[in-house]
Amino acid sequence: MSLVVEKRNQDATVYCGGLDDKASDKIVWELFMQAGPVVSVHLPKDRVTQKHQGFAFIEFLGEDDADYAVKIMNMIKLYGKVIRVNKAAADKKQFDIGANLFIGNLDPEVDEKLLYDTFSAFGVIVQTPKVMRDPVTGNSKGFGFVNYDSFEASDAAKEAMHGQFLY
Repeated sequence: MSLVVEKRNQDATVYCGGLDDKASDKIVWELFMQAGPVVSVHLPKDRVTQKHQGFAFIEFLGEDDADYAVKIMNMIKLYGKVIRVNKAAADKKQFDIGANLFIGNLDPEVDEKLLYDTFSAFGVIVQTPKVMRDPVTGNSKGFGFVNYDSFEASDAAKEAMHGQFLY
């Protein structure tokens, strides 16, 4: 028995989560082609139902294309649902450098997209910003977190945004 394992270029691959049931390989391919040349799209499927599980891995020709896809595709809506796009890191520990910024006293209307749009001006955000929400109602608890790739970025954001209002 021989087993052929297709090797994916991990550095040129992005993870896309929050996909609607209507999303297909073709739709995801077409969407991400806007960021650069796509090599492959993989939507893992449930073994019983054969429906995708709400996430995908998209491999690009180059790492720059994957980085660009994260910048332009993260937090957009597909079929009315916000999708999350991050680099598909084999080892998430590379993001665990401690540049995690607590954002407090948030207005109830502030969402993850507003945090991303506001705080990405200070540096590379390595994970989708997180607004902490009540598990029952889904309402914001009034605080969240933003993870940067460097302490310089988190320090710049803290200095510029402390005491500011987000709308």
